[in-house]
Amino acid sequence: MTNALPNYTEHFGLPANGNASTGIVFAIFQVGQIAGALFVWLIDWYGRIWHIFFGCLGVIIGTIVTGTATNLPTFIAGRFLLSLFATLTTTAAPLYLVEISPADARATIAGTFNTFYYVGSILATSSVYACHKYLADQGDLDWRIPIWLQAVCAGLVLIVIKFFPESPRYLILIDKQEEARQIITKYHANGDPNHPLVEFQMKEMLSSIQASSKSTWKDLFDLKVLVETRSSRYRLMLNMTFSWFAQFSGNNIISYYLPVMLDAIGVKDTNTKLILNIIYSVIGWVFSTCGARLHDIVGRRKMLMGSTFGMAICLALVAAGSAGKIEYDNTAAAVLAIVFIFVFGAVFSGEAFTPMQPVYPAEVVSNKMRAKAMGTYKITSGAAGFLNTFVTPIALSSIGYWFYVFFVFWDTFEFTFIYFFFVETKGLTLEQLDIVFEADNPRKASVEAKKKLQAMYKESATRDKTAA
Repeated sequence: MTNALPNYTEHFGLPANGNASTGIVFAIFQVGQIAGALFVWLIDWYGRIWHIFFGCLGVIIGTIVTGTATNLPTFIAGRFLLSLFATLTTTAAPLYLVEISPADARATIAGTFNTFYYVGSILATSSVYACHKYLADQGDLDWRIPIWLQAVCAGLVLIVIKFFPESPRYLILIDKQEEARQIITKYHANGDPNHPLVEFQMKEMLSSIQASSKSTWKDLFDLKVLVETRSSRYRLMLNMTFSWFAQFSGNNIISYYLPVMLDAIGVKDTNTKLILNIIYSVIGWVFSTCGARLHDIVGRRKMLMGSTFGMAICLALVAAGSAGKIEYDNTAAAVLAIVFIFVFGAVFSGEAFTPMQPVYPAEVVSNKMRAKAMGTYKITSGAAGFLNTFVTPIALSSIGYWFYVFFVFWDTFEFTFIYFFFVETKGLTLEQLDIVFEADNPRKASVEAKKKLQAMYKESATRDKTAA
């Protein structure tokens, strides 16, 4: 939201309504994301925890560069570093959560991770609002202080992350089976080493990871694992397709260019824009947190299809409202556009994409694919984000509300694609999904596997109740 501050735009010579330079400032974040994804193989070398640690350390370094920047090239370089190292963390963290979470709560636990994007957005926007309100006459302080605050959360994670248990699947990969068993016992079986889930999951993990090895450096760089079988190619397709959809559904227009959109429909006051952005983030957080839980209740496919359908409707109404305001100076139309900007945020966040962005790409790939596939996830989402953030300011200034119309049709295409190709992963262990993807019809196989797992959970619940 610093792009809404006059002191920031004037300092770097950026127009308030955006231009190519504005697009580069935003798009360089996606370039850094792609660059960071090239180091994802390190996750299988020194583990998930160390990857998160080094990522947070790098974010602090990037914050120092951007916070002290006096010219636009240095500021852009700092954003590149921020993105590169943030990618290390945001690649390893959801992968870690997906691997350590029980199957029946995987979306809730791992999905909640991405909902904290909105917590960061709320804190960032609130700090920008407060700094602008009270420090706007103090030179660059109103935009530099919020930038420096980026180091706070990274610093907190840096301090505590080494106290976290490592992923049991990574421990099995490096032949530390007893440590893996202890973690599964503690976090999946309430500390009961004799619980049937412990032996069941250990056997599944050992069987799945048995063929996977990191014995040589060549193995770490070998990408054939992503495309060597029909199953792996289908998995990679879902991984990359979802990654693209999550960044290219109209959401980046609002996330990054809400001030420009509001300006186009008559909202000119900077403080008003900041307050509306805070409200947008609060709505996103509330609905995405609910959505994370709903994915473990309703299922991925239904949530994703509902989201894409709802987004198409919202963007159609935003386009209609924007057209009414711009072409006919209709105030009611402007209100309609603003309302459905916020409804879009609720639909995008709550029904599907925000909680699932790092989860679905990680759970649809096999254990031996996962680290490298999370790299393709980041590269794909980075490419989509780069295209979107670079093109958006140009498109908004050139074709205006017709750009929203484009995404109406695109989101409709996404709905159709998800219906025909996406596999349901709700309730299935990562190893059971191996069997699902080997089937001729993965969607049908996932339903059968889910029924078997539900029967086992029911039997375990009966056992626990009897023992109590």
